[in-house]
Amino acid sequence: MLATLKQSFSNWLFRPKVEHGTVVLTQRRIFILPTRQGWALGLLLILMLLGCINYNLSLGYVLTFLLAMMAVMSMLHAFRNLAHLEVHAGRSDAVFNGQTARFPLHFGSKLPRYQLVLRDENRNSVIFDSPASQDYAVEFPLHATRRGWLETGRLTLYTEFPLGLFHAWSYLHFDARCLVYPRPVPDAPLPAGNAPDGAGKRSSAGDDDFAGLRTYVAGDALPHIAWKAYARGLGLQVKQFTAPVGETLRLNLNDAPETDLEGKLSHLTRQVLEAEARGLRYGLSLPDGELPADSGSAHREACLRRIALFDLECAGMTALSEGGDTSPHSTHSV
Repeated sequence: MLATLKQSFSNWLFRPKVEHGTVVLTQRRIFILPTRQGWALGLLLILMLLGCINYNLSLGYVLTFLLAMMAVMSMLHAFRNLAHLEVHAGRSDAVFNGQTARFPLHFGSKLPRYQLVLRDENRNSVIFDSPASQDYAVEFPLHATRRGWLETGRLTLYTEFPLGLFHAWSYLHFDARCLVYPRPVPDAPLPAGNAPDGAGKRSSAGDDDFAGLRTYVAGDALPHIAWKAYARGLGLQVKQFTAPVGETLRLNLNDAPETDLEGKLSHLTRQVLEAEARGLRYGLSLPDGELPADSGSAHREACLRRIALFDLECAGMTALSEGGDTSPHSTHSV
């Protein structure tokens, strides 16, 4: 209850808003307060000053004011560690549900910055130093728990450098978001394909001809990984298969055996990955529309995008924006 009231008061006081482009942390964006150690030092200095006044200790005055000046300089350095820092959000790659999305944030300044902490409202945090006179990228990780758009929300950038006596912070809320695909099921047999002349039915037993290897992409089925090539130090590669010329597949949501919607979408996701891994031409049928048969990485991403945004409130907004940048691996403005 207390945390909720504190968060509501913070939202009302600082009026968070979504920002675009590069943000410069000017004086009006930076807030500073003493930490617990800072309040304790302040109380100690007051007691020391009262003692010096009571006993007329000349060296006590020197020590008291020396410590007070040290605290003031610590406050100035904490503020300087954030002042005039330039920040902008980068592009985030799409992930599957259950994976960790990484949002790149770029920091730039003419001066080095130390012990910066980037934290979200769920208290996930990243600690880093930003070097001088160069663009420094920090990846902020967020765990994807559902399909659709994943946003960073409001982030807090703070520092307690150099002595931990003062807490200086600023708020960042960029229009950065990441597309989260449904988590594919372990196995989903492909439907039978048709050649243009109506012949050429294919089975889903996986008896296609081997056509070569390609680089592993997140979501590829484990049985298709070339483990022998991996053992030789060639990295993760996936076996590719060929299908008869002209053969196409129609992947339909209603054909999935699962009973719930999320299960059907996960089944369809695996089928898209499997069809692409085998080099087949495939189309996608959803209740809200269809995608014609095609193949290639662009078609794969288009199908996964439609699956990820199916039956979501923001799907209509996304469809309107597809006339522009249709890449599902990029961040979009809300």
